[in-house]
Order: sequence, then C-alpha cells, then structure tokens
Amino acid sequence: MTLATAARQHAAGARGPRRGALALLGAATAALVVVSLFVGGFDIDLAGLAADPEQLRQFLVSRVPRTLAIVFSAVAMSISGVVMQLLTQNRFVEPTTAGTTQWAGLGMLLALLAWPSAPFLVRLVLATAFALVGTLAFLAIIQRIRSRDRLMVPLVGIMLGAVVGAVSTFIAIEFDLLQSMGTWRSAGFSGVVRGFYEPLWVAAIVAIAIYVLADRLTLAGLGRDVATNAGLDYRVAMLLGTSAVALCTGVTSVVVGFLPFLGLIVPNLVSMVMGDDLKRSLPWVALTGASILLLCDILARAVIAPMEVPVSVILGVIGSVVFLVIALRGRRAA
Repeated sequence: MTLATAARQHAAGARGPRRGALALLGAATAALVVVSLFVGGFDIDLAGLAADPEQLRQFLVSRVPRTLAIVFSAVAMSISGVVMQLLTQNRFVEPTTAGTTQWAGLGMLLALLAWPSAPFLVRLVLATAFALVGTLAFLAIIQRIRSRDRLMVPLVGIMLGAVVGAVSTFIAIEFDLLQSMGTWRSAGFSGVVRGFYEPLWVAAIVAIAIYVLADRLTLAGLGRDVATNAGLDYRVAMLLGTSAVALCTGVTSVVVGFLPFLGLIVPNLVSMVMGDDLKRSLPWVALTGASILLLCDILARAVIAPMEVPVSVILGVIGSVVFLVIALRGRRAA
C-alpha cells in the first residue's frame, strides 16, 4: 500500500465521524430554531396556530422573520470573521475588532444626516461602502506593522474603531442623533418583522459565493508570494474577500445592529476541530454561529421576560470571556 493510498483511506475514515458530528450540530441548530419560534412575550403554541388566527398572524409576521434574521445575521458575521482571520492570518481579527462595524455605523449616520428619509438601499450602499473603505484602511495599516505579536493587530483595529466611533458620537451629539446611533450599537431582534428582514438574504448569497471561492481565499491567506506562485491574482482575491466582509457587515448593521465578537468566537472554536480549510469548515462555521446567536437571543428573551435584554449584551459578555481565554491560551502556547 502506497502512502497516498493510506492517506486517502485515513481521510475517508475521518470523514464519517465528522459528517455525523455535523449532522448532530445541524439537529441542535434546528432544535434551537424551533425553540426560538415559540418563545416570546406573545404566547404561541401548535394548537393555537391551527385555531387562533391572531397567533398564526403573529407567527408569520414576527416569529418567523425574527428567527430567519437571527440565522442570516449569525451566518453573515461568522463567515465575515473567518474570512478576515484567513486574509490577515490572525485569529483575533473580526469585523468588530477591525473597526469594520464602526465604519459601517458612520456610513449609516451620514446617510441619516444627509437624507433622513433615505430608502433602505441607500443606507445599505453607504454602510457597505464605508465598511469596505474601513477594512481596506485597516489592512493597509497592519501591513506596515513590524511587530509580529498576534495581539497587536486586533489592538490596532480596536483603536481605529474607537476613533471612528468617537467621530460618529460627536456627529450624533451635534445633530441630536445619539438615540438613533444607540439603537444600531445595541443589536436586537425585537423590531424585526416581515418586510424588514428580507435584505439579510444577501448574507445567504454571499455565504454561497464565499463557499465557491473558498479555495482561492484559502490560497490568498497563505500570503502574497505563495498565492502569486500558484497563479492566483492576490489583489483580486483580497478585494473579493474584503468586499464580501463589507457587504455582510453593512447589511447586518443596517437591519439588526452590531453583533460583537461573534466573528471571533465561531472561527476559533471551529478551527480547533476542523483546521484552516475554509471550504470544509464553512458549514461548521455557519451552523455554530447560528446556534450561538439563537441561544443568546433565547436567553435575551427569557432573562427578564416579558421584556428583552439586547442580544448584543449577552453576546458581548460571552465573546469577551472567550476572547480572553483564547488570548491567554495563545500566550501559554507561545
């Protein structure tokens, strides 16, 4: 038996348990979806859906759109995180630690200031454009950093995001828009209804596109020299990756608000099991992100029911703890 044959047999043997684990993760996500559909201030049950028209209306107008919004926004931010980590070769980078979400917020604020009744598409385009500019600026800055410390890169992103956030806050105070900006920063799904969440389908389309381009993005993540030697246009691959991140961040920020640390937690958890192969890990990333955000949203509805805690609060607490654990774990390994 040749080494190549043995390697193929080993890979085939490992594929079975991984598929089983992925199926279990999918079942857990589906269970959380069901729980999300029936938890909330308005009582809904299976018997009532068939007998009570009001329950059916609430279910279709509010619960289903809300649950779909949770899943789509979780997939968007989780995939954005794994793409950013791949392109920057840093485990601590994601839209909220790279300043991307703060740039998207600045774009939304300027759209609201210049055109208060602007259509959703205009706000989405401006938020995405600012997110893209901010991400490219972040990438340009870190390419000039000589320090190889892994924590230096996210610290630069956090500082950049803080500066942009301070500018946004100043503008909001000057023009009495602080309350609107606070709504974007405190992400929540209580206001998501039918006719409002549909732009998040863009995230599903972007996720499919990233899956198709996964091999090229993985190659780009190995560095300019390796990618160029393999025949890949490195600049085009980087632009495609950052554009996908900007679009996901922009649409999620406009519809839902800022979801901190989700793009940091999920890729790191998945990479511990699946490694760095983007195409193989994407289904895991999508399901893990959806499960975590669904669980956080269910807790947000249950903690002080019938009121709700902003899901960003629960996600921020969990994400900050995981961030510290990963950072300390990396320090010990070094």
